[in-house]
Amino acid sequence: MDIEEASKHFIHVYNRNKIFAKGENVYLYDTEGNKYLDMGAGIAVSALGYSNEEYKQGLKDQIDKIIHTSNLYFNEPAIKAAGYISEASGLDRVFFTNSGTEAIEGAIKLARKYAYLKNKDSKGSIIAMEHSFHGRSMGALSVTGTKHYREPFEPLIGGVSFAEYNNLESVKALVTEDTCAVILETLQGEGGIYPASPEFITGLRKLCDENDILLILDEIQCGMGRTGKMFTYQYYNIKPDILTMAKALGCGVPVGAFAASEKVAEAMCPGDHGTTYGGNPLATAAVCKVFEIYKDKDIVSHVNEISPYLKDKLEALQSKYSSIIKDVRGMGLMYGIELDMPASQVVTEALENNLILISAGSNIIRFVPPLIVEKEHIDTMYNILDKVFGKF
Repeated sequence: MDIEEASKHFIHVYNRNKIFAKGENVYLYDTEGNKYLDMGAGIAVSALGYSNEEYKQGLKDQIDKIIHTSNLYFNEPAIKAAGYISEASGLDRVFFTNSGTEAIEGAIKLARKYAYLKNKDSKGSIIAMEHSFHGRSMGALSVTGTKHYREPFEPLIGGVSFAEYNNLESVKALVTEDTCAVILETLQGEGGIYPASPEFITGLRKLCDENDILLILDEIQCGMGRTGKMFTYQYYNIKPDILTMAKALGCGVPVGAFAASEKVAEAMCPGDHGTTYGGNPLATAAVCKVFEIYKDKDIVSHVNEISPYLKDKLEALQSKYSSIIKDVRGMGLMYGIELDMPASQVVTEALENNLILISAGSNIIRFVPPLIVEKEHIDTMYNILDKVFGKF
């Protein structure tokens, strides 16, 4: 089937140009059998790579038991998965969603309900970050600090202002008595792969504590071991009041979650929030299996072992093509290279050479490979990119 035929019944919101049929380890195969090294992992989703036997068996076993009940009842995988998240995050309560965007929506609602219970006249104002990305639903768009994403869908929810990322004084200048939350990615993804500075994160935690403002950290992309800690905020010895996660949480099964401290979570009561599919037995069985494989295979240690090699190879490319590659930045297995040319040109040429890359903005190539990637795969990536950059 060609791309035109494949596109026939889809709303055109993605510029798709390949049909992939199967995956194995860190490789994808198209319908013609061509093999591609995937350094995008389904946009940081497939942390365990493709066709992991233990993961697949866990899902098959759950399908044989039960796929769905409803959230009027508990189910065993969800109970277990919530415990795993609580233990890994240090937060007390969990709500399962179907995506990261839904997790953001829930986090916003929880923050505003918390503020409402403190002061029913509160406007529930939220400070978000410029160049941030939190999703494409109306609430998530409202706290996304990239204008071209927001403008076509305005008016969005009100009471949101935007501060400069990594600039604590910029945040302080926006705080009012109505401020209920500050929301940010611990490592900005779509905005260009910018890690938060220690001074910024610890300063935000102090600012929020002093003003009874909730700190919401979006680790949908940078969480679940991607940066070398289970969650990136653990580098800074702080905890958020609310945490959002998804992507590698289910490694391909649609699932997200937001977690909160007991003090914050108790603001919600029955009827305040809900979901039909969120936390279903199949999705949470996937979450359980992900956590178990992470532990058994010591995935986070592998990230720390392999990430310096990725950084070295990207910096070697920068040294060789300094007129094209302006910067290399990131943490763990979440890196970006800033180009002096459109990223799309490199992404397209790489795909022609059987390497899958994704961009982050107009001139950033994002590297978020499966967390099981090995040095030999990074060498292959380097060799292909050496060939690609040599053409420009």
